Amino acid sequence: MKKVLLLMGGLIILFGCQKPDRPFLVSESFDFKKAETLLYQMKNDSAFYYFDRVATGSKDSLEVAMAYNYMASIQSDAGDYYGAQESLTTSLKFLDERKKHNYNCLASDYNELGMTSSKLKNFDSAIGYFDLALRFSDDKNYLLIILNNKANAYREKGAFMQALVLYQQVLKQKKPEGKGYARLLTNMANAKWLQDPGYDAAPELLKALQIRKFAKDLRGQHSSYAHLADYYSQSKPDSGLIYAHRMYSIAHQLNNPDGQLDALQKLIRLSPAVDAKQYFSRYEQLNDSLQTARNAAKNQFALIRYHTKKNEADNLKLQRDNSEKRYQLIQQSIRFYSTLIVFIFLIIVASLWYKRRKQQSEQEKQDAIRESQRKTSKKVHDTLANDIYRIMKRIQHDVTLDRTWLVDNIDEVYERARDISYEINKTTDDNSFHEKISELLKSFATETTKVILVGNSEELWKKVSGVCKLELKYILQELMVNMQKHSKAENVVIRFDAQAGQHSITYIDDGIGLPTGDFPKNGLTNTGNRINLIGGQITFDSCPGKGLQIQLVFPTA
Repeated sequence: MKKVLLLMGGLIILFGCQKPDRPFLVSESFDFKKAETLLYQMKNDSAFYYFDRVATGSKDSLEVAMAYNYMASIQSDAGDYYGAQESLTTSLKFLDERKKHNYNCLASDYNELGMTSSKLKNFDSAIGYFDLALRFSDDKNYLLIILNNKANAYREKGAFMQALVLYQQVLKQKKPEGKGYARLLTNMANAKWLQDPGYDAAPELLKALQIRKFAKDLRGQHSSYAHLADYYSQSKPDSGLIYAHRMYSIAHQLNNPDGQLDALQKLIRLSPAVDAKQYFSRYEQLNDSLQTARNAAKNQFALIRYHTKKNEADNLKLQRDNSEKRYQLIQQSIRFYSTLIVFIFLIIVASLWYKRRKQQSEQEKQDAIRESQRKTSKKVHDTLANDIYRIMKRIQHDVTLDRTWLVDNIDEVYERARDISYEINKTTDDNSFHEKISELLKSFATETTKVILVGNSEELWKKVSGVCKLELKYILQELMVNMQKHSKAENVVIRFDAQAGQHSITYIDDGIGLPTGDFPKNGLTNTGNRINLIGGQITFDSCPGKGLQIQLVFPTA
């Protein structure tokens, strides 16, 4: 039985699988139409040549994909299955699965890949390709063809149950007449017999044969004789031998060397020893000549492609030479006009540069004036407004205010106001800066607002530069002023932390926080500018009605 299965392999693949009609192209080039005409005239080499010209010269990606599809079919028919697979995978590169008008060619490519894989005995790969073909096919008849091919692959793999399920699925959609029905009936009967050697497949096989004879389907008759020869090879060898002879005769009429080889194998197995020896000799001769022809065909396809590419390269070289000659004729004119254009361009660029430079200089002057005004406004705000507000709040809440303190602070404000452009910085680098910060922050404490300091030590400020200290003084002062103006806080905590490479100051109050969608303005904007000047960062964290948290992070000296 195993020998029977092996001998049947070639026939099932050759005659069990079907090739659907080619996808329709909206427009076809002259070379494409000529290639199709030559193919229908059985002039495969010439057809291959023109399809290759289309593949290498067409600008229509779908036409290129179809050309490779045809070339693969020609290669497959010649026994060059690996070459056919290469052409099909190349065809797929020119197709887009997102474009519906590419679907027919995609289905055809995957169906051809399934058939070539079956011919190479890669049945699992073949089944996968047939599934892809089904995915892209929306034609009912085409779907039935692909399903039949997939069932054949399952049968060759030995998965008879899966094959029969698919055959039954196709059978339900087929009318009990015509070549397609005969093919399906033969394949299904053969699968049942392979699954169960005791199954009586003769009625179905003979019915399919009669349909094929009536339709004068020689290829179908060849397939039927092959299956009948195998079916009777064990139970009725004489009948098997008769069908093998008929199979061989049909193969001769079809000029099908593969069919002749399969028929000779059956004749060798079923004939008496004397006749079998003659058939074996004929088999060897035919097999050798067939292999030689197929090798020649493979080389011929490669040679055709070589000549096509060579002609294309020669044409490109000729076009390049003509272009170089035309270029030389106009080169002198180009030089003259290009020189003139460059000269005019330089004049325009120089004029534009002079005008832009003049505008830029004027803009720099205006920016310098605005910057000077901004700095002056900032100094007035930082050195006068906040200090005056601090003194005012101290007078308002401190009933036992020290007169000397009041005179000293007013005098300091007076000195700054007298010469706003000169900033006195005497205390930022001394060792008592932490005490001055403590005094500044606690001066904002009132009967209703407590101010608590954590971590404000002399050691913490030793690694902070004088400039940074001065900016931080004004930043903290600005935060406290905004606290008294807006927060309604009862408790304020300011924590000082020292880390490797940077310090941080965290301000926390239990006030009303920042309203939703509100952003810091005016004084707090100045605070952001100041922290940027010393290379630090400021972070606001607030929920309306739940207080405010501000963190200042700045580098050490």
